[in-house]
Amino acid sequence: MKKNTDAGAKLLLITIDGPAGAGKTTVSKVLAERLGYKYFDTGALYRGVAYEAKKNNINSGDDAGLERLCATLRLEFIRNEKGLRLFSNYFDITDEIRTPDMSMIASAVSASMIVRSYLLSLQKELGKEKGAVFEGRDMGTVVFPAADVKFYLDASVKTRAIRRYKELSGKIDSLTLEEIENDIKLRDENDKNRKLAPLKAAEDAVIIDSTDLEVESVVDNMLSYVQGFLE
Repeated sequence: MKKNTDAGAKLLLITIDGPAGAGKTTVSKVLAERLGYKYFDTGALYRGVAYEAKKNNINSGDDAGLERLCATLRLEFIRNEKGLRLFSNYFDITDEIRTPDMSMIASAVSASMIVRSYLLSLQKELGKEKGAVFEGRDMGTVVFPAADVKFYLDASVKTRAIRRYKELSGKIDSLTLEEIENDIKLRDENDKNRKLAPLKAAEDAVIIDSTDLEVESVVDNMLSYVQGFLE
């Protein structure tokens, strides 16, 4: 597919939601690259808040603390020689937020109305010009309910655990495949059953099960669907 970068070309806002380990990050990056679109990992934003909350000894139930934190927090994506990086108050925290510990804290703080309100405004601002692929857990249901194209990417728990295990291999020696699978099950439970913006597929989302699919196959399926909105 020809990259949609010509002046006057129709630009779409695309969302890809789904649980941890479904392959959203890899697929979203490739899809954005194939379309010539910007890519935004919104899960990284929640991890960014989680990182700062932990650093400042603020727990997920401390509304006053989270409100003070968000009032002074500056999160932004910056592309440099290392790729797309997340900066918090001008410091690169990309590597620090990619741990199972941050995953669980992020899942907890994402249930806070204060945090969600802060990040909702930021995400909507990032998507104003379209021509972007937003990856997350409530992009198509809450943040961009009027998105042009919505996908929900899923996979079996076992497959997702194996993928995450390979991703973390060599980085965290103490984490076993069984521990990662248990973490994923717990995070699924938290994300799907929270009262505020639970993880679920939007009613008009295209659901793709990536359990037995390679990245390119998933992206090709998505591009076939997207093409109908570009013609």
